[in-house]
Amino acid sequence: QVQLVESGGGLVQAGGSLRLSCAASERLFSFNAMGWYRQAPGKQRELVVSITLGGTTDYADSVKGRFTISRDNAKNTLYLQMSSLKPEDTAVYYCSARGWGNYWGQGTQVTVSS
Repeated sequence: QVQLVESGGGLVQAGGSLRLSCAASERLFSFNAMGWYRQAPGKQRELVVSITLGGTTDYADSVKGRFTISRDNAKNTLYLQMSSLKPEDTAVYYCSARGWGNYWGQGTQVTVSS
């Protein structure tokens, strides 16, 4: 069973930075695509950024220029570098992967104070 474990969330002031990590139980090459989603209280889960096996990325307009997705294949880990954080970035952030099935992590809370 595929496992995705996120870490790196926390409380940060507006304008600050955080780096989220997603450790996968399988090699990242086994997934056609991976991504980060977020869900704020009372809102639907939304895509933050996705990356295909070939490296094509797709960022939500709200995070373009501030967030960067990357991966370390040797560590089976996906990252999300978040900079210039805003209070509206506050949400639970989820790692996802698509391979034979669709897999999700348990989520990590990011809170940005004004």
